Amino acid sequence: MKHLQFVLVLVVAVNVWECGDAKFGEKGEIISPRRRRCYDGSLPKRLKKRERKVLHDGGSSSSNSGELCHMLYSRVSCCPTRRAAYQILHRMDARIFSTNNTECAHLLDEIKCARCSPNAQVLFHSLDIDRQPHREPDLPRLCLDFCHKFYYTCRGHIPELFQADVDEFCQYYGRRGAGLCFPDFQRRQLLGQDSNYLEDEKIDGLNRRHKHNCYCAQEVLSGLKQPVAVVHCGDGSQRLFVLEREGIVRILTHNLELIKEPFLDIHKLVQNGLKGGDERGLLSLAFHPNYKKNGKLYVSYTTNQERWAIGPHDHILRVVEYTVSRKNPNQVDTRTVRVLMEVAELHRKHLGGQLLFSPNGLLHIILGDGMITLDDMEEMDGLSDFTGSVLRVDVDTDSCSSAYSIPRNNPYFNSTNQPPEIFAHGLHDPGRCAVDRLPSDNGSLVILCTDASGKNTSVGRILEITKGKDYENEPSVYDLQSNGWAPPVGGFIYRGCQSRRLYGSYVFGDKNGNLQILQKSSFSTSASGEEWQEKAMCLGSAGSCGSTIVGHILGFGEDEQGEVYILASSKNMAQSHSGKLFKLVDPKRPLSPKECQRQVEPPELLMTACSRYCKNGHCTPTGKCCCSPGWEGPFCRIAKCEPACRNGGVCMEPNKCLCKSGYSGLQCEKSERGLPNDQEKDGILDHIIDMTSYLLDLSSYIV
Repeated sequence: MKHLQFVLVLVVAVNVWECGDAKFGEKGEIISPRRRRCYDGSLPKRLKKRERKVLHDGGSSSSNSGELCHMLYSRVSCCPTRRAAYQILHRMDARIFSTNNTECAHLLDEIKCARCSPNAQVLFHSLDIDRQPHREPDLPRLCLDFCHKFYYTCRGHIPELFQADVDEFCQYYGRRGAGLCFPDFQRRQLLGQDSNYLEDEKIDGLNRRHKHNCYCAQEVLSGLKQPVAVVHCGDGSQRLFVLEREGIVRILTHNLELIKEPFLDIHKLVQNGLKGGDERGLLSLAFHPNYKKNGKLYVSYTTNQERWAIGPHDHILRVVEYTVSRKNPNQVDTRTVRVLMEVAELHRKHLGGQLLFSPNGLLHIILGDGMITLDDMEEMDGLSDFTGSVLRVDVDTDSCSSAYSIPRNNPYFNSTNQPPEIFAHGLHDPGRCAVDRLPSDNGSLVILCTDASGKNTSVGRILEITKGKDYENEPSVYDLQSNGWAPPVGGFIYRGCQSRRLYGSYVFGDKNGNLQILQKSSFSTSASGEEWQEKAMCLGSAGSCGSTIVGHILGFGEDEQGEVYILASSKNMAQSHSGKLFKLVDPKRPLSPKECQRQVEPPELLMTACSRYCKNGHCTPTGKCCCSPGWEGPFCRIAKCEPACRNGGVCMEPNKCLCKSGYSGLQCEKSERGLPNDQEKDGILDHIIDMTSYLLDLSSYIV
């Protein structure tokens, strides 16, 4: 009898061991939580001591792909041999589970090992695969921190796997709260830590210190004079270019050092507003998408030069093209200026003037309504054609007579009533506009702009700019509440790496320092603005963050990695140097995570053929040398003399001939008799002229 009792106890113990944390149903039956089961439902096996000894003596996971899985599950495994683990690793879909990136490949190898987990059935079958039995899951249920790391490490290397943003991806494949997920507890025991990839004590401390929805504004630079924007040039140098309203652009290097000499100084051309509400000054700067090769940049500013002095307008808004210096990559050659367009304006508010390039390389020019009324339009025929519009032009043209061409798919390309440059219209007082780095689900371009809801109101709205739309009548993405909100100054769609919580959010603010977040709903199927949801955003105090924004927000910016910057000032005085640059950071993440770090490329000198040889003209963005008046030939090396030089004379400069001995005049048309003692000098001069003519012909042939 005692032997029978012992056997029954042993059987119950085995059942308890297999069921783990089993629960009992209403009638007392055991309900298995499906733990400790392989993918096919079989029981995992304990490895023999001999297998474990080979594992510990056999080296690292890098020496054999199968040993990685064998090391992760060294005691109980669904792959009892290294050979079985090796087969698991290599039978997966090579199209999805292959990459040339070392860090991503390592994570993929780890994920493949989930098939060897003694909890494989829970890791895989707890997914929506239960509702789709015909489809085998690609990935196991991932721990949320590991899911985020996997997404940001591999999203650029396996685009087939990442068709959603990080929140949607980890909502499907990640696990929140209690429950098994990969890397599971076997990995935790192996590495001797309480949780995977997440230092719980550190995170808990941050959670106590910061509210869940709070971020930090890290001060980067101070002492700026009325900063209006901060941009990058996209050449890999990680430089930031800070615009000051009076007409100066300064460079902040990747190690946060401010270069003493300005990148661009046009303060003598810029008409700057001194009083509050006056928006005149340097307005915007946009670098050509191919700036690293062609050195082109585009600037908008207000001015009032002499030739525009007569008329009822107050000033003109000018858009110009510059080229960086061939000798100094940190300085613009102001002699290369080309005017794209000029717009006369009556008032000093609602100017707009922002420039931005879309991913397809087209330049967008955003203009406010200039507070122009119907009476103004009747009195000033032709001066309001562009106001309140988003213009779209193509600067990549080979035409030497025009600085841009009109894209054929502009909505008014063939219109007789609207200028063909107009892409959309109906804007009032646009602030900062931003183009999303990632296209929408249907592949279309997403441009968000802050704007005023009307001509004489400070109530703001967020617009999603679409071709051909009239925003006098079109609904907005989001309308700002009038209580406590000042005119909005713009924002950016966050596509950085440092903050996972912010990814895909539109961060914007107003002049009073209010910050807000808009996020697209994962569950909305609407194509209208209803798919955007508002979320409050708070900034931590100076005590918890080290610094914080106090005063007025002046503008927003973005660096090469997609991190967002905020320009602010504690005073509203035009002459003060109280402007500061802040970087928006997530205090729950390292300031510079390893997966976000990029190698800095030093700025390079222009080395294109046009920049080297086009000495008497200007280069188009596509590399064509357009000759200045009086020059011709390849790369504008041949001077033109009209009428042409006569009697063997050589045209050295436009309309200036170098004459042979015995001839003079503008075209060497006059014959003179040389003196006997000057014959030797005349022979030398004739020889120089002959050699000059030969070298000119030779240089034209070589070029």
